[in-house]
Amino acid sequence: DRVQQGGIGACLMAEPELVADCICAMQSGVSIPVTVKCRIGIDDEDSYRFFENFIRLVHGAGCQTFIVHARKAVLSGFSPKDNREIPPLKYKYVYDIQAAMPDTLFILNGGLKTGSQVREQLQIVKGVMLGRAVYSNPYLLAELENQVFATPKPGRNLIAAMYRDYMNEKIKSGTHLKHMVKHMLGLYAGIPGARAYRRYLSENMFSEHAGIEVLDKALELIQDHSESEPVGSMQAESS
Repeated sequence: DRVQQGGIGACLMAEPELVADCICAMQSGVSIPVTVKCRIGIDDEDSYRFFENFIRLVHGAGCQTFIVHARKAVLSGFSPKDNREIPPLKYKYVYDIQAAMPDTLFILNGGLKTGSQVREQLQIVKGVMLGRAVYSNPYLLAELENQVFATPKPGRNLIAAMYRDYMNEKIKSGTHLKHMVKHMLGLYAGIPGARAYRRYLSENMFSEHAGIEVLDKALELIQDHSESEPVGSMQAESS
């Protein structure tokens, strides 16, 4: 309701001319590219023709990069969570607009959760965006780097050790632990002890006096992980 009352977000797909005007105004004020993230449609306006018309009008205003969440948005009756999951994905819209406008960059977003899905889509589109999947399992970023770019994959404990040093310095300068450790909640997803690790962090990270010892204690709960992946090791694992 707040989005609709403010006329912001996905609601703006109904006003492509206004979006084009906004793009022109932004481009005139900055020297960096201005990009647009959008859906493929809203409510009953979810045809490819509607989507293409929106893209072409905004492209005509100078936008060269579009990140497309390949679902329509349902403005009435769906919560934000529903809108992220229920409307069906229509990747073909993105494939078709990329083919029709080959000099424009289209980045596919929505429903991508694994390295194999990413590799498959990169055979068709020029780029992909992952959101919730990476935040719930941040180690997926290392796996994607390894699988897509053949970058050596660091172990989770090495990542934790490096981030621990960073957090320790920031704590000394006044940053609260909770603002940093929340990004580590999903680091050990799928590893024995991950649930206890996450629970301990969640229960203790908000304490006024929480220090780096909270992370240290949580890491001790990762069962048998230190033996197979010692802190400080660098692994080049195959997927």
